Amino acid sequence: MELLDAVEVRVLGALLEKEATTPEYYPLSLNALVNACNQKSNRDPVVTYDDADVEEALGRLRDKKLALLNTGSGRVNKFSQRISETLNLGRRELAVLCTLLLRGPQTLGEVKDRSERIFSFTDLAEVESVLEKLGEWPGGALVKKLLRQPGHKESRYAHLLVGEPAYEPVPDGIEAAPPSRIAQLEQTVAELQSDLADLRRRFEDLEGQLR
Repeated sequence: MELLDAVEVRVLGALLEKEATTPEYYPLSLNALVNACNQKSNRDPVVTYDDADVEEALGRLRDKKLALLNTGSGRVNKFSQRISETLNLGRRELAVLCTLLLRGPQTLGEVKDRSERIFSFTDLAEVESVLEKLGEWPGGALVKKLLRQPGHKESRYAHLLVGEPAYEPVPDGIEAAPPSRIAQLEQTVAELQSDLADLRRRFEDLEGQLR
């Protein structure tokens, strides 16, 4: 598969996420997709793309058969993902890939927890099985297990849609900090903010349809 750039990765990840979590408002309008790309929760890094950035990325994704323009009776164009069809990916594979596209390299536990809204994995073994499957995908690996970094107990996994991931060394002796209660609360707040952003987006879409 032809490699993607950072904007294409974020657009594709946002389409995958919203298809699974808010199917009643999918496909997405350009405005809704920009908001999904730029939301502050469940994103690493946080970005500030404008309409032109996202629209141009959509054009490139359409050329690569990874996105689709949906035209209907309404005035607003809507967009959807095609990677599931083009690469023959199932729900489990899409959940894992979406998480890696939106959040960057993740451990097994992080993939399991952060994919929950898209697909509920039974255990870490099931997650690992899907990651290994994606690493041997017909036509080219989509995921790679990274070398364990110094000071970290677990290896991370990264998607390969932009090519080989850069290795980020960590000084020896630094132990990865376990999630604290504060971090968990921050995550909860971030998810609530994301839900609020979704509500605002839906309202804006309804306004656009009524004009």
